[in-house]
Amino acid sequence: MVTGEIKSQIDQIWNAFWSGGVSNPLSVIEQITYLLFIKRLDELQTLEEKKANTLNKPIARRYFPEGADEQGVPYEDMRWSRFKGFEAARMFEIVDRHVFPFLREMNGNGTAYAQHMKDARLGFSSPALLAKVVDLLDKVKMEDRDTKGDVYEYMLGKIASAGQNGQFRTPRHIIQLIVEMVKPTPKDVICDPAAGTAGFLVAAGEYLRQNHPEIFSDAELRKHFNEHLFNGFDFDSTMLRIGAMNMILHGVDNPNITYRDSLSEDHAGDKGAYSLILANPPFAGSLDYEATAADLQRIVKTKKTELLFMALFLRLLRTGGRAAVIVPDGVLFGSSNAHRIIRETLVEKHKLDAVVKLPSGVFRPYAGVSTAILFFTRTDIGGTDSVWFYDVQADGLSLDDKRTALLPGELLGPCPETALSGEEHAKNNLPDVLLRWSLRNASEHDRPRTAQSFCVPKAEIAAAGYDLSLNRYKEVEHEAVDYDPPETIIAQLRETEAEIAEGLTELEEMLR
Repeated sequence: MVTGEIKSQIDQIWNAFWSGGVSNPLSVIEQITYLLFIKRLDELQTLEEKKANTLNKPIARRYFPEGADEQGVPYEDMRWSRFKGFEAARMFEIVDRHVFPFLREMNGNGTAYAQHMKDARLGFSSPALLAKVVDLLDKVKMEDRDTKGDVYEYMLGKIASAGQNGQFRTPRHIIQLIVEMVKPTPKDVICDPAAGTAGFLVAAGEYLRQNHPEIFSDAELRKHFNEHLFNGFDFDSTMLRIGAMNMILHGVDNPNITYRDSLSEDHAGDKGAYSLILANPPFAGSLDYEATAADLQRIVKTKKTELLFMALFLRLLRTGGRAAVIVPDGVLFGSSNAHRIIRETLVEKHKLDAVVKLPSGVFRPYAGVSTAILFFTRTDIGGTDSVWFYDVQADGLSLDDKRTALLPGELLGPCPETALSGEEHAKNNLPDVLLRWSLRNASEHDRPRTAQSFCVPKAEIAAAGYDLSLNRYKEVEHEAVDYDPPETIIAQLRETEAEIAEGLTELEEMLR
């Protein structure tokens, strides 16, 4: 948990960048990411040295080579623990002219993160700013994995609060809900083809740590966890660095976070490679047919990115693989041929499990778009008997631009510390979503269409042209009204008619 002291320290670092002229929030987090990676390398080297001393053996793995670089500067001076004690001008020279070139040459050390450092540059020219940031970062206590991850999440939250770059972050409680619903397993191979800051992958990793401790006592599972379980693609190099660092600081040694334009490249190499896809892909974009991978166009002929991503997910999933993805409402009821084909494909050729409608304010203040979460399984032989719908009306935060918490922290998210009362449920539906999801193949079939959740048979969905919008099937509960019997109403009408006739007679006499 990030304490008030640590938050204050991070805020000071952030403010130091802003006052030093680095005002773009993505640039700030990128520079902090570089520095954290440099600090992490020194920690790993120190760990290897301690291990070697304890075992009285040579160092098994060197992160900083022995000797010096081409300019004669010892690699030892490029370690955080060394240069943090240099005066500002010397520190700047070492970091800018020697450490960063060293990082750019690390591409061959086999880690995904090292590959993303090939264009790393110190993004400011002030020795005083570097010295101040190094000093402030050095004071942040990040000894354990949980604190490191929480600190980085807190920094990433500042991207969202900055405004224009908030689209890179799906709200953390929505990610947690999705992960709790799909329940990743230690043998899964998870992919997010639009990874951004790797929020889905991080949450899946934390879920596995909490629910499958056997991962770390089994050498094979541990290797799979660190090297093969987590896969993320993005075409923004800054996001790749941030996402990879997010995974590393959350304890995944070598995640596969790689550059890829997911919609433009051929996917023959990883067709059917993944057992679980978690994603919130870009909405409302469009690509030329020529710029789109041919294998996706064979699934659905369209230019719309949200539909192309749906085709991509089906392409990447192995048979029996599952997906939980956020889509704009237009995917659910769009009338174009491409919209209908993708929905029909999910219902008839695969197994569409659920449609969870989210409130339109979930992505405020960045977008007011209405969205839903689709849960489906690739089968290639059908399997949809009925589809479970849930109408989320409250996610624990206000649905205006401020997104203020409506409940205490311990009652927020899908897994609150105590059960919610009816009044609290009205402010946070997420625990109920999780509960009723577990009952979707049982008692949920008996729920009326007026409830927040209910099931709809496949035949009814097919008859509706594969419309997946919840409002198409939801029924409004009308308030019961007690009416008088017909004879009483007729008598009241006759009495009213007599009163009107009497009034007209009096009016005629007055006019005479």
